[in-house]
Amino acid sequence: MKIAVDGASATGKSTVCGVLSKKLDILHLDTGAMYRVAALKADRLGMELNFENVGKLLKVLDIDIRYIDGKQQEFLDGECVTNEIRQHHISKLASDISAFSPVRIFMMELQRKIAKKISCIMDGRDIGTYVLPNADFKFFLTAELDCRANRRYKELLARGQEADYEKVKEDIRVRDFNDTNREVAPLKKADDAIEIDSTALGVDEVVALMLKQIRK
Repeated sequence: MKIAVDGASATGKSTVCGVLSKKLDILHLDTGAMYRVAALKADRLGMELNFENVGKLLKVLDIDIRYIDGKQQEFLDGECVTNEIRQHHISKLASDISAFSPVRIFMMELQRKIAKKISCIMDGRDIGTYVLPNADFKFFLTAELDCRANRRYKELLARGQEADYEKVKEDIRVRDFNDTNREVAPLKKADDAIEIDSTALGVDEVVALMLKQIRK
């Protein structure tokens, strides 16, 4: 079974997929985290993002995804960076780096290899349209901007990070624009995806709607 879940930043994709994967007892691959690892590598190298530098980055990029205690853990050069990649500035950088076609091809190949080996649920921005166009089930999550900004703001505070609500909101707005307007595999709803607006819904309610469709 292959399930694709797409949507913009802070629509709750990762959280929902984590719950859904446990209920279905299948693997959850957080593809967005893979781009965050690449962004962290670029950040550590102090690398200016351009086509030439991205090519150099991919040659030395060592990403490993492991599942420890039922949770996905991301490793960069053998170091667990699961917490570090959730920093706010890394989120913005991940959006920037994902716009480069070599990066998307690199990640797509990794993701497809995993999907060939095991039943899984993947979330991202181009899973149903680009990575797994033949997925058995496709969902597209949406939510109003203010709702998403509030979620991300609270998430950052809960992690002990400093955050300014208006800056968080503006960064999400910019990321939305970048993700939907990039040349390669932009964020968009697949024609056969089921759209779910999570603005007024909790995680369990969104999961219930998904399960209802899957069990049909």
